[in-house]
Amino acid sequence: MDFTETVTTVLDGWQRGIDDHRPADVAAFFTEDALFQGAHPGYSLGRQGVADYYAGQPVGLTVRYAIRELRPLADGVLSAYVDPVFTRPDGVVLRFHLTLILRRQDTGRWLISHYHVSRIEENH
Repeated sequence: MDFTETVTTVLDGWQRGIDDHRPADVAAFFTEDALFQGAHPGYSLGRQGVADYYAGQPVGLTVRYAIRELRPLADGVLSAYVDPVFTRPDGVVLRFHLTLILRRQDTGRWLISHYHVSRIEENH
């Protein structure tokens, strides 16, 4: 199985939802019980928390990403280490490390079940 294609399909949808400021579309790439920890303090469980988080992001926010590592953990479970770069509408660039766990659903579709970012502080 080509895990790169699997993760790219999920992340491309996630990216489109962010770029188009469509929080419900972003949340559709997460499991119903997803554990989500974005750049804000705290975390949420489930798609609604993901949608709420991205609804609070500014219109015009964009993201680009690079997949760094992929590892199958078990049948139907995959981990990914990704470097996303978010650009705010004012041009400020924010770099992160992102760890994902994806699970294959009964339908065969892969969704994010765990999402955790760590901001990369730029040294000037």
